[in-house]
Amino acid sequence: MSRPKHKAVGACLLLAGSVGGACAQSIYACVDAKGRRLTSDRPIAECMDRPQKELSPSGTVRRVVPPPMTADERAAAEEKARKLAEEKLREDEERRRNRALLARYPDAGSHERERVSSLKLVDDAIAIAQKRAVDLDEQQKKLALETEFYKGDAARMPQRLRKQIEENAQHLAAQKRFIAERQEEKKRINVRFDQELARLKQLWVGQRGPASRPVAVPTPRASSSAAR
Repeated sequence: MSRPKHKAVGACLLLAGSVGGACAQSIYACVDAKGRRLTSDRPIAECMDRPQKELSPSGTVRRVVPPPMTADERAAAEEKARKLAEEKLREDEERRRNRALLARYPDAGSHERERVSSLKLVDDAIAIAQKRAVDLDEQQKKLALETEFYKGDAARMPQRLRKQIEENAQHLAAQKRFIAERQEEKKRINVRFDQELARLKQLWVGQRGPASRPVAVPTPRASSSAAR
């Protein structure tokens, strides 16, 4: 960097008020690694490893130009930007879910009615399966009576009877599995509605403002949480 250019820049700073547009370009200033104060009309090569001040012709600081990032710094900055973008997406998705939840359940009563309705569908399915299990159990007893005749010689039991006993046992086991699965489903339904209710309490209060009185929300029934 030549001394004449430094003088020209200094003259530009001193004469900025009187020269007007002749010195309209930016001026860069920094202190290099040797402690020298440098100025130029473009970014200074000797200060590429440190911040440089960009000055207006009047000498005020327009901005501080940071040094170029290293590969590690660039990777860290990109990772930070990625995490911020992911967090924003999560927040946007949460806001969307909250809006949908409020639209579906504007009050505590609507939420409780859907809980009861959802549980009733499962209870109805359980009742049908239980009735079917009772019928199969009765049929199993009848088949057991038929086998009494062949207890002394099981090899004489007709293939038809063997098949009926086997199929009946399979159907009965299937109904019992179905009933057990529906009981677990009822537990999952109650957990979901309890979690929704906890979130909705906050959202309902938020809709009415922080100074509003708490929303009266029915307490989840103990009987709904237990398998019938």
